[in-house]
Amino acid sequence: MSAKRKQTVAVIFGGRSVEHDVSVVTGQQIIKAFDPQAYDVIPVYITRDGKWFTGDPLMDLENFRNEVISHKGMEQVILSSTIQHHGLIINPISGRLQKSELRRIDVVFPAIHGSHGEDGTLQGLCEMADVPYIGCAVLASAVANDKAITKSVLANNNIPVVDGLLIHRDQWQNDRQTTLANITEKLTLPVFVKPATLGSSIGVTRADTPDALAISLDIATNFDRRVVVEKAIIGGVEINCAVMGYADDMTASVLEQPVSWETFLTYEEKYMRGGGGMKGAERLIPAPLSDTLTAKIQQTAINAFRAIDGRGIARIDFLVYPDTETVFLNEINTMPGSLAFYLWRESGLSAQQVVEKLVNLAQDAYADKRKNTYNYETSLIELTASRGLKGVKGAKTMVTSSN
Repeated sequence: MSAKRKQTVAVIFGGRSVEHDVSVVTGQQIIKAFDPQAYDVIPVYITRDGKWFTGDPLMDLENFRNEVISHKGMEQVILSSTIQHHGLIINPISGRLQKSELRRIDVVFPAIHGSHGEDGTLQGLCEMADVPYIGCAVLASAVANDKAITKSVLANNNIPVVDGLLIHRDQWQNDRQTTLANITEKLTLPVFVKPATLGSSIGVTRADTPDALAISLDIATNFDRRVVVEKAIIGGVEINCAVMGYADDMTASVLEQPVSWETFLTYEEKYMRGGGGMKGAERLIPAPLSDTLTAKIQQTAINAFRAIDGRGIARIDFLVYPDTETVFLNEINTMPGSLAFYLWRESGLSAQQVVEKLVNLAQDAYADKRKNTYNYETSLIELTASRGLKGVKGAKTMVTSSN
């Protein structure tokens, strides 16, 4: 009996995002989670200025302490967007002494946080390339990446969210006083101010006074042209839950309660305290909640993931009042730091089992998509060609002038 062929997985990380460094760490954790006996993993690193590279030096996090792309063995690469060249094109702009090489891949594993990766753009490229990819599709990625749109979708599906307002950068810059008055009239201070499309708590601040609110808006509008201002939940606790699955088959992890010495969990606490990404932060696992409240949060997480048509994996963050069992959904992260490995481990799944399950889910979604009809031929072109373009707007335009 012949040995089963290894599957080739391209793990894409880095990217043009303020969360670049977090993505590098997540990419390394994903690469190391795969069983080398069953998978060939190709690391694909996107630099801060958008150049794509592959090579063995990318397999070692230590090499990222300096300019990793200068290491021997690094080659430029692109993901082909055409089915004709299905896979990665290595040395895409080859010279006289080099030749381009096509490396076929079975699955793409996007591991980019935030802009140009978690927001549906990289997923759109994978759709054009017609290659299976792990995680949410274009729509769910784009929706979850935008806090304002997420709020609207969740509220429409009867999932409780915190009261908030959407502020545009030009609105703030053109009329600061009216904007401040509108916010303080509709939302009681303190509030949280967040860039609409960033994660990892970057650009997020708490404002307790109008002066602090003005500073917070200045900070947030430097990161995004759209900013969400939310009423602060006083006395509540943060509870996180991971979800994994596809369609009607969804599973929720155990719950965690992060322990923060700040008013909210900052970037530094998430990623720079104790090492190891989010798993290095202090937390209580399982969260000290009643069984009924735990089940309520887990089911709400599943309902929210379904509401955005999510697939693959996500970490969903809640703000909770345990005494009254009141729950607000705060955020959906479709590319959670460290893939929430620490939560799945407490739920009985190793990191290796998580990535293998995600590969299977990606292939299930791809097989499901191939059931769709995309080739739909009609006689429209032949009919229009025979009749001419008389019905096309602007085909015949009469120009008149008067003196």
